[in-house]
Amino acid sequence: MSTPSPALDPATDDRTGRPDRLAPLRRWTRPVLVANLVAQIGIIVTGGAVRLTGSGLGCSTWPQCEPGQFAAQFHPETTYHQFVEFGNRTLTGVLSVVALATLVLVWTDRSRALSYRLLGAVPLLGVAAQAVIGGVIVLLHLHPGWVSLHFVVSAALVAVSLLLLHRSGEGDGAPVPAVEPRSRTLAWVLYGLTALVVVLGVIVTGSGPHSGDEEVGYRFAVDPVLMSKIHAWAVWVFVAVLVAYLVSVRRGPREVRRAAWILLAITLGQGLIGYVQYFTGLPELLVGLHMLGSALLVAGSTRVVLTTRTRA
Repeated sequence: MSTPSPALDPATDDRTGRPDRLAPLRRWTRPVLVANLVAQIGIIVTGGAVRLTGSGLGCSTWPQCEPGQFAAQFHPETTYHQFVEFGNRTLTGVLSVVALATLVLVWTDRSRALSYRLLGAVPLLGVAAQAVIGGVIVLLHLHPGWVSLHFVVSAALVAVSLLLLHRSGEGDGAPVPAVEPRSRTLAWVLYGLTALVVVLGVIVTGSGPHSGDEEVGYRFAVDPVLMSKIHAWAVWVFVAVLVAYLVSVRRGPREVRRAAWILLAITLGQGLIGYVQYFTGLPELLVGLHMLGSALLVAGSTRVVLTTRTRA
């Protein structure tokens, strides 16, 4: 008669049988993932502040702030732009610490699937890539193409961070649909339209007055008024598909309906800010709020897609 195997200790890696020394810290995984998502959204806002205050070249070089000077330093000729730019670089360091904590807590959790653990590396890799892109932007004197890439990568990191947070609260089983196929298709169409709306918004900003510096004014060679109208048309298509999705899930699970209504609220808020800023000459505060709204739109649409399925 064989002797049954003893149950694994909760602090033991269930794949290798070795002690999981980080087990006591696992309770911090979700708070760290929330902090990572908030930080990824926050860095978009602070990056927008750099641009909207004309501080994009507050530090004239990279990785140093000025030749032979790593940090911003006060002297009679110094403007506030240098401190705004260096402050944003410092916040990138804070984001790096949060992303590193995310990597450690997620990657070392051997009880989870490899697909989930690999996601834990994305925020840190993304922050590293963003640091390089930011350096190129300074060295190329705020080239609008690189500035636009900077924002798009940040938006993608928001999406991945929301996915990582969502995955941390579910199992590793195969995805099981929580809505009808038509609703799931509409959710993915919404996600594609989100990418289109964000990219068009980036082009609008890249052709407008806020170049990020008071002297350097490189812009996309397109008509900003025309691009604004195209952007608005795309948003209206997005709203139409979102309404169709809401109708299709009106009897669906509560979590699915809640995610869709939150996305609608974000979208309407974004639309209101967009129209007001257009007709009031693009005031900096409203443009900054619109950038925050863009990050929330990406997070909200990602959440909508994720709630259309469950994992055991």
